[in-house]
Amino acid sequence: MGQVQFQVVRISPWVKRLIIINVGIWFLLQTLLENLILPEPYITEFFSFTPRFTVEYFFVWQPFTYMFLHSANVFHVLLNMISLWFFGSELEYRWGGRFFLTYYLVCGVGAALIYFLGVVATGLVQGAEPAVYGTPVLGASGAVFGILLAYGILFGDRVIYFFGIFPMKARYFIMIIGGIELMTLLNSGVGGGQVANLAHLGGLITGYFYLLFWTRWQQSRWRGGKGGKGRRNLRLVVNNEDKSDEPKYWN
Repeated sequence: MGQVQFQVVRISPWVKRLIIINVGIWFLLQTLLENLILPEPYITEFFSFTPRFTVEYFFVWQPFTYMFLHSANVFHVLLNMISLWFFGSELEYRWGGRFFLTYYLVCGVGAALIYFLGVVATGLVQGAEPAVYGTPVLGASGAVFGILLAYGILFGDRVIYFFGIFPMKARYFIMIIGGIELMTLLNSGVGGGQVANLAHLGGLITGYFYLLFWTRWQQSRWRGGKGGKGRRNLRLVVNNEDKSDEPKYWN
């Protein structure tokens, strides 16, 4: 192995834009306008993802817009944006901006839809409307979990610090994070606690199947005679980093 490198990833263009948008909305619209000026939390009400509003009032934009809002807790937006910066930038440099942005948004929307299906299923099993049917969900975590999944696939041998202490390969880090989310969901249910664990898992699931189907589609194009482009895009899900690419450690 080569010498261990400690470095901060150079932020990529779309990651920078997404961070500016998320932090700007959180600070200007939610923290200042909504909390200090508006008499009611209209921004959260209209643009977070509330299953009841989406179904009964046709707020069909909410599965998209919710990922640009965050709670009043600064650590919510801070953790999501740091994760997006560290893990998302390398993906954008590998994939290019267009595919990265598409993947990010698809994971966010997919996380909301999977959460919605979980809420509906809970109501059918219980025979009554679950409390979370009218509870807003907000935050970029679903999309960020999709980013983590892709990072674990493409850069699985990279070493990161779990809780800032325990070094481990990225693929195992993602497995542990996913396992924690699953166990929390099983213990608390869809509506338990203050965290939408099912939406986090929804981001992982959406990211996995998006990459799976994309890769198979590219393989079929390659076999159909478009070898150059198809061969290049196969790198989406294969950990084929250059041997000179040293491990990077995150604190």
